[in-house]
Amino acid sequence: MARLMGDADYGRIGEGYARRRRTDPRIAAHVHAALGGARTVLNVGAGAGSYEPTDRYVLAVDPSAEMRAQRPARLAPAIHGVAEALPLDDDSVDASMAMVTVHQWPDPVAGLREMRRVTRGPVVVLSFDPAELGRLWLMDYAPELQQVEARRYPTIDTLTGALGPEAEVVPVPIPIDCVDGFTEAFYARPEALLDPAVRRSQSAWSFLEPGVEDRIAETLAADLASGAWDRRYGSHRTQPEFHGAVRLVIGH
Repeated sequence: MARLMGDADYGRIGEGYARRRRTDPRIAAHVHAALGGARTVLNVGAGAGSYEPTDRYVLAVDPSAEMRAQRPARLAPAIHGVAEALPLDDDSVDASMAMVTVHQWPDPVAGLREMRRVTRGPVVVLSFDPAELGRLWLMDYAPELQQVEARRYPTIDTLTGALGPEAEVVPVPIPIDCVDGFTEAFYARPEALLDPAVRRSQSAWSFLEPGVEDRIAETLAADLASGAWDRRYGSHRTQPEFHGAVRLVIGH
């Protein structure tokens, strides 16, 4: 497996994350269905609480003080902790979840095995398939971004291998008005990616070499102004959903 990049510095880039990386209800429906009838749920790498169910008891764990501080008052506070050493006994919770976070863990396999250890039922992981990142038009402008992301995300085989032989992989379509601000969410709204605040909520940009992000943004802005983007990718603007790299991996 390719070397993973490890944690982004959320103390530096995490400000405003909760406003731009909100729970999309259509994606949440897939997540909550996968949790089944669980009454107690562990959320590992919980951050600001995206995709946490509000009708069950949730124990949230995250190592970043910046991210824990952004949890809304309606959610329980998160405790400090890392996936690789969960402070729980075996079979402590009915289900567990990890939402777009495994690529931040120093050892994703160890973290997933820990989740499996403490969980009686399903382990639900929302991630991106690194082999499918090229489906998004942005990667034509930003091959460096694709290279960074492909190194950071564990392969789907790595995730299923850590969760056991009964693991299931479910492709998750992205709605045209997705409110969770990861890169593929803007497949039909390219102008949004010209906003530095939007890009700051997507950790991959922080790993690019100096000057690369500015070059990508300037090239995209020029193509939008000239109409070149619309001539090449304009059909995306009315495409109801995008089938990209988002995957739900469920360890039964």
